[in-house]
Amino acid sequence: MLARIYKPAKGATSSGSGRTKTWMLEYERTVAREIEPLMGWTSSNETSSQIKIPFDSREDAVAFVEKLGIAYRVEEPKPDPVRRGLSYSDNFKSTRTGAWTH
Repeated sequence: MLARIYKPAKGATSSGSGRTKTWMLEYERTVAREIEPLMGWTSSNETSSQIKIPFDSREDAVAFVEKLGIAYRVEEPKPDPVRRGLSYSDNFKSTRTGAWTH
């Protein structure tokens, strides 16, 4: 059983960073999912893939899996993109250097 330790990314439809503060431990799948023939739902007999354990820090998560003797992989988070500080009123300044596009 292989554990994956990662920091969740910000949701695509959200500008907030609420669920990106903690580190998560999740077990990798060892058995492929199968499609249930009657309803067409995707199912699996592997219950460990449903477990997600939050940790305050990367070190806490690593200490947890090492204590239990579980193989693990740590995925480092990507750095946040640098945002320029622009306001809507900057589009209409008389000192604007760029050409109007409309």
